[in-house]
Amino acid sequence: MDDFAELKTAFDGYHGEVKTLVVGQRKLEADFKKMADHLSKLEVAIARAPAGGVTPAGLKESEEMKAFGSYISFGEQRMPQDEVKSLIVGEDTRGGYLAPSDFVGEVIKGVVQFSPVRQAARVGSTMSKSVILPVRTGAPTAQWVTETQTRPESAPSYGQKEIVVYEASCYVDISQQLVEDAAVDMNSELAFDLAQEFGRLEGAAFVLGDGVNKPAGFMSSSEIGSSVSGTAATIADVNGQANGLINLLYSLAPFYRNRSTWMMNGTTLASVRKLKDGQNNYIWQPALAAGQPETILGRPVVEAVDMPSEGANLYPIAVGDFQTAYRIYDRVSLSLLRDPYSQATSGLIRFHARRRVGGAAVLAEAIKKLKCST
Repeated sequence: MDDFAELKTAFDGYHGEVKTLVVGQRKLEADFKKMADHLSKLEVAIARAPAGGVTPAGLKESEEMKAFGSYISFGEQRMPQDEVKSLIVGEDTRGGYLAPSDFVGEVIKGVVQFSPVRQAARVGSTMSKSVILPVRTGAPTAQWVTETQTRPESAPSYGQKEIVVYEASCYVDISQQLVEDAAVDMNSELAFDLAQEFGRLEGAAFVLGDGVNKPAGFMSSSEIGSSVSGTAATIADVNGQANGLINLLYSLAPFYRNRSTWMMNGTTLASVRKLKDGQNNYIWQPALAAGQPETILGRPVVEAVDMPSEGANLYPIAVGDFQTAYRIYDRVSLSLLRDPYSQATSGLIRFHARRRVGGAAVLAEAIKKLKCST
């Protein structure tokens, strides 16, 4: 009997160990399955990554982005009802849906490439129709006084600057076959096209806009001062040197000069590259490292295609602290309407987009312009 009890005890012990091993084996199998699923998701994400080395910000796609991608590819009528509920209805009566913040971020990031003023200016966001900024119109006046002398009034004076947010709209036509091709990342394709068009439109306004139904450009501000080049129709002085540009840069207050950026178009930049100072040194210098800007007289250059070219009484160059002088405000929302009908005979789907942006010079003394004149 004792032998049987011992045998039963041993059997129960072995049985418990086997059960433990089985549980451990099943846990390992579950862990391996999770790893395999994760690797599969990674492979899919890598395969769908946009060309040019751009990778998704995260592998987990939000419900809004997933629904928005379905709307772009299939339209509302062919979308599952649960995805339609994830779309955000536009803020006006013209239809369409608001793009998710991730998509808007991609558009704005692309706009910077095509709207060079954004690289230099101060950019913010607003949910209002306009932004009211306090602007100092008079500086405090300090004076030396004796121990008992009455202290004079020395408070600074302030005014207000209103930056109105205007509406910009555009449309992009995309091939029906391209939309149907599952291998194409339509979100990236559409974001790039919208960024290019909005960037072109706002880039011109930030430079030359008259403030009528569009942002006011810094070159249109009558408050921004200027100096002359020294010759009637070019940026070089009478000796073919760069004294006009040197004088222009040093007409800025030191604070603005030390934070300044040059702005001009490519034709003017080509002329500047040929100019030398009094010691026969070129004032233009190439970038010291990849990703760094080229410089003129030690300050970085931004090429803006909308800047005027050289010519009599024209202003082809601006330099200044654009971060301080010029403000840009974006409305966060971007509305998109899918139109599969108007271009159907051409095999195209038209996407109508609209967004709102404002811009204006708020501190004229921080920028100076060069005038081609004697």
